[in-house]
Amino acid sequence: MKINLSGHHVDVTDAVRAHVQEKFAKTAVHFPSLLSLDIIISNENKKFYTEISTTYSGVRIAVKGEGDVMYPAIANAAKKLDASLKHRKGQLKANLHNKPVSTTPEIAHEIIQEMDLR
Repeated sequence: MKINLSGHHVDVTDAVRAHVQEKFAKTAVHFPSLLSLDIIISNENKKFYTEISTTYSGVRIAVKGEGDVMYPAIANAAKKLDASLKHRKGQLKANLHNKPVSTTPEIAHEIIQEMDLR
């Protein structure tokens, strides 16, 4: 999985890149069809915001996390992304199951019509 990491009023150092790689390693294992993540870390008014967007099974998923410190903001967004991906995966699995159709066999229908039900 490719991670596109950028910063807005934040220096993206090697330590930050390593932390992000570590946080999303588990996500890459659980969702192997996930190709890339776009992550923007920004600092506005002494708060850190992390925005993550990706496409999973044809649906665009975007989450935001915030915190007073950068690393918890990244963890918050990672947790929200994991929940969103699990929700989408559940929706896809629910659509795979065929709903049972209740039909009566033709033979039973013919027998009922022949019966005198008065």
